[in-house]
Amino acid sequence: MTSMTGFGQAARSLAGFRLQIDLKSVNHRYCEVVVRMPREWARYEDAVKRAVLARVKRGRVDAFVSVERDGKAPQAVEVDWALAMGYRQAAEQMREKLSLSEELSLRDLLSIPGMVSLKDKPELEDEVLERELFSCADEAAKELVTMREREGEVLLADLEQRIGVMESYRLEAVQLAPIIVKEYAGKLKSRIQELLQHMPLDENRLAMEVALFADRAAIDEELTRLNSHFGQFKKLLRSAEPVGRKLDFLVQEINREVNTIGSKANYAPLSSIVVEMKAELEKMREQIQNIE
Repeated sequence: MTSMTGFGQAARSLAGFRLQIDLKSVNHRYCEVVVRMPREWARYEDAVKRAVLARVKRGRVDAFVSVERDGKAPQAVEVDWALAMGYRQAAEQMREKLSLSEELSLRDLLSIPGMVSLKDKPELEDEVLERELFSCADEAAKELVTMREREGEVLLADLEQRIGVMESYRLEAVQLAPIIVKEYAGKLKSRIQELLQHMPLDENRLAMEVALFADRAAIDEELTRLNSHFGQFKKLLRSAEPVGRKLDFLVQEINREVNTIGSKANYAPLSSIVVEMKAELEKMREQIQNIE
């Protein structure tokens, strides 16, 4: 079992740069990877996504990629030629119209903001850089998964304990089920005798009423389905595949059976058990929201 929350980090030096990738994952209905990295490295975003998606099946993962030059990385000087030509043409037009003798100098051009810019220039080819980024992201994703698995072990232990509590509540309900009809029959008979006083009691009619009540209040089918759901739940807890969605669906089915029992149960002890089961289910649902 794997949680959907975790953190992973990896770093390395390449081509005069220090590369660091931080991964943070949280709950999400699907699998989503959001990458934040320097604009000039954005073309390698897909490599980071592929590395994360190879190890993560569900959850939102934020990938933060930082790239810092260590001072030894070569830099490329880039000239904005369009800007330079525009300034030169404008200067010539002004000189002619205003009858000026001065001409635009190289120093004047170099002083113009944005005319010359410095760009980091990695020595490695694009394919090599992409491969290194993928490897670094994969290392971070591996650490992320390790942390998610550790948290998953805690969730597994908690859910196993809670499903055990649910099974004990079900056994109590099984024991109470036959008592409900007996108590109803006794109360109904006493009430009828109280109302009829000295008139004779129609035992056949009484038996019919009790039979109708027993049919309406029967929870044997719900208890049987609950037992089946609990077995499936415990099996899923030990599955090697992502089971978060399946467990969430199964909890909904369990909740449906518990609600049905509650609607049929006109008996205080059983109603109390239903309340406890619903409270336990709500805690289980909260935990399941964190499972991949």
